[in-house]
Amino acid sequence: MNQHALQRKDFFWLALLVVLALVPAVSAITTNTFLMHVLILILLFAAMAQAWNIIGGYGGQTSFGHSVFFGIGAYGAGMAVVTYGLSPWPGIVIGMIAAAAVAVLISYPCFKLSGHYFAIATFAIVEIFHRMFLVWYWVGGALGLDYPVVEQGLKNFMWYDTKTGYYYGALALFVLVFGIVRFLEAHRFGYYLRAVREGQETAESLGVNSQAVKLTAMAISAALAALCGAFFGQYNLRVDPSMVMSLDMSMKFVLVTILGGAGTLAGPLLGAAVLIPLQEYTRALWGGLGGGVDLIVFGVLIIIIVIKQPAGISGIVRDVAKRIDRRRAAAKRGTSVDAA
Repeated sequence: MNQHALQRKDFFWLALLVVLALVPAVSAITTNTFLMHVLILILLFAAMAQAWNIIGGYGGQTSFGHSVFFGIGAYGAGMAVVTYGLSPWPGIVIGMIAAAAVAVLISYPCFKLSGHYFAIATFAIVEIFHRMFLVWYWVGGALGLDYPVVEQGLKNFMWYDTKTGYYYGALALFVLVFGIVRFLEAHRFGYYLRAVREGQETAESLGVNSQAVKLTAMAISAALAALCGAFFGQYNLRVDPSMVMSLDMSMKFVLVTILGGAGTLAGPLLGAAVLIPLQEYTRALWGGLGGGVDLIVFGVLIIIIVIKQPAGISGIVRDVAKRIDRRRAAAKRGTSVDAA
């Protein structure tokens, strides 16, 4: 990709961030709390999926265990507030460090596996941690942690009268995670990670330490997932094992990214922009049919898109853009696209 293309991509993201930052200025949106809720979840799930995208998309390691790191971050913030009466910020930092450490410890043996064996191992890890937190009295066990009513504001990262504070918090999280991934994508580590994805043996023959690259990517991915989990806990004012350390949550990390396009910067945002409105509005409309209706609809959508374009929505967008470019080039030459 040439320098002009990089500058054009960065300009697009900057323009998008400006638009997102100005969204709360529209009074019709700020007074519609459900719409604000949907926008917050889009930004949160986009950041979550982008965190997974580091190891799953760019690294090619399909992990179904990211809800463990997500949950550790949520519990870090929750225990700081509920158990120790502090602001969530120290707990957020500790949660991120703990998640990165746990990620390295469990990934070191798991990376000796490959393909579906690695994915199965990460499935098992989620269930192990879920069961452990259900019976761990220190973290509240199955009852979880319910937040007390404290002073609202940035210090406690808690608001009661409006969702605007949470929206800007989600936007800051989105910018941070996407900024880190954009940096990694354009620098040496990102090239090493993609080289390992395309062929580990080939990358090692060229001098790339694949084990170190994958462990580093997993640690960064886990720390960012923990940061997202901390935001999730603060937003919901409650943390329990089934809420944050479930296979359902792990699947959302993976499926949002695959839907949008794994291994691409825009993929997680595109996937979240489709999944979250679908999830929230189907729950509102068809909630009486029972739980999981949104996942059924989402599963059907995933099947259709993957069959049509394995690269996800970003692949569809890329194909459309290429076709438009070919039409323009053909128009300049005075020929049809089919003839070209």
